[in-house]
Amino acid sequence: MREISCSIITETVAEMCISANKILPPEVEGAVRGAASREETELGRHVLHELSRNLDIAREKDLPICQDTGMAILFVEIGQEVHITGGALTDALNEGVRRGYTDGYLRKSVVSDPVLRKNTNDNTPAVIHYEIVPGDALTITMMAKGAGSENKSCLFMLKPSDGIGGIREAVLTAVRDAGADSCPPMFIGVGVGGNFEKCAILAKKALSGGREGERDEDRPEWIRTLEKELLDEINALSIGPAGLGGSVTALSLRIEAYPTHIAQLPVAVNTCCHVNRHLTRRI
Repeated sequence: MREISCSIITETVAEMCISANKILPPEVEGAVRGAASREETELGRHVLHELSRNLDIAREKDLPICQDTGMAILFVEIGQEVHITGGALTDALNEGVRRGYTDGYLRKSVVSDPVLRKNTNDNTPAVIHYEIVPGDALTITMMAKGAGSENKSCLFMLKPSDGIGGIREAVLTAVRDAGADSCPPMFIGVGVGGNFEKCAILAKKALSGGREGERDEDRPEWIRTLEKELLDEINALSIGPAGLGGSVTALSLRIEAYPTHIAQLPVAVNTCCHVNRHLTRRI
């Protein structure tokens, strides 16, 4: 049994909140910077160059990439040989979010009640997803998810007979309906299977690149094929950067799947603007 102190967890999460809001993961930043070479319109290329310039300014001046510093989403994998000491794990995670958003001077956007709308003034509570896994480590993936693109996400309860064609049309419908409101160019996470809530979590998880260490060739062929086809079809919609028209509407699309009931085919689409902020720490 390995002991991990709540104080270490809090410090780690605080650092993650600040770092995630200022520096994009290398693969995300690379996708943003490389998009201009594929964009066919002059206006679209101008938008993409400005987005790259914004990344440079955030790094040089140690500022958040976007003024909407998001709601904190935490995926927490707890090794079954781990014992948390010095308090409750959920409290330690939320304290990390509180310190990160306060000490990092990040915008606090969480309200304590969805109707009464009183700001909590520290961006807590976070949305936390727990999973018990083998081992003696604690792995935390933090996402700072802004509301603009999140608001255009969708969930579809399809019939099993709808099959791959139904999945394809659900994703295209979500992107077409979002249009410019998801702040393209966007990253798209798709969840397929599970049930009503599981497929939504899968779609969110897909935005962070899936499971650490997972090889692409180990994923089902239908997923890899559909990802490529959908990305091409979405970019053919000509929504373009900032919704001003162009050939780069989406930078990436990833599908995560899970077993489901014989009588259902849930599909969730979670969109994210080019500021796809996430990072993982292992304690």
